[in-house]
Amino acid sequence: MDTRPATGTRRTVVRDISPVRSVRFTRQMMYVRVEDGREIGAPIEWFPRLAGATAEQRANWKPIGRGLGIHWPDVDEDVSVAHLFGLSD
Repeated sequence: MDTRPATGTRRTVVRDISPVRSVRFTRQMMYVRVEDGREIGAPIEWFPRLAGATAEQRANWKPIGRGLGIHWPDVDEDVSVAHLFGLSD
């Protein structure tokens, strides 16, 4: 059995994470854009403190750890950008 990817299928392996540049929310998702232009989304339900936060509390975030993490002081929540991309810190 041939287990090679189909012709034309490309898979990119992410090894480096750029610093966070913006964070936005929809009703069900959080989207994080990093300096190199990539954006990743995650269900807001993964982050109960953010899910229960107001729009103003969600908007009050700051980069931490040279921009490789995000902190929301109003709800005491931290999110690792590497973890969002499926990497370890």
